[in-house]
Amino acid sequence: MKLIVITYPTFFQGEAQCVDALFRNGLEYLHLRKPEADVRAYESFLEQVDPQYYPRIVLHDHFELAEKYGLKGVHLNQRNPYPPQSWKGHVSRSCHSLEEVVAHKPQCDYLFLSPIFDSISKQGYGPSLSPDMLRKAKEEGIIDDKVVALGGMSVERLPLVRSWGFGGVAFLGDVWNPFIEEGIVHGVEHFVSLESAVEND
Repeated sequence: MKLIVITYPTFFQGEAQCVDALFRNGLEYLHLRKPEADVRAYESFLEQVDPQYYPRIVLHDHFELAEKYGLKGVHLNQRNPYPPQSWKGHVSRSCHSLEEVVAHKPQCDYLFLSPIFDSISKQGYGPSLSPDMLRKAKEEGIIDDKVVALGGMSVERLPLVRSWGFGGVAFLGDVWNPFIEEGIVHGVEHFVSLESAVEND
């Protein structure tokens, strides 16, 4: 399964160094999502990240920076439902129903489907799809390698996610809370154990 990390929704001290450490330890894709941040804040953050990792970063806002910095791609959502006209690179999208997955899958490299479990980062944000619905969606080919599970992801839930046919998992709270609460060394150790579980599950 793919392992994707979405940034914490607000900036925190030392975040760029944490991002570099994740990439050094095998992170494939980072989704840069800061819903309240303006374009200058995005640029300031990107300029603190090692440029060798730019081709592994996907933007949720300020799509004009994707070309400027040579980033991997753009991620579509309710705020930004369309890619720039000139964009020819990677495109992903957030979906909150199986109908959205069916509608948008042909135009995307992969899609997030959320929330699969109760969110760690958004209190009160829980699943609308039952396990039976997810199993049926796998059988019908709706959930496949292009669909990434998001919402309440943890090591313990990986076998269940895999059984539902998801091609990847996206983490937010479970990855960032150890960095924020206990520092970069503990955060990296937690990520490495998570990465191993995703690869070996």
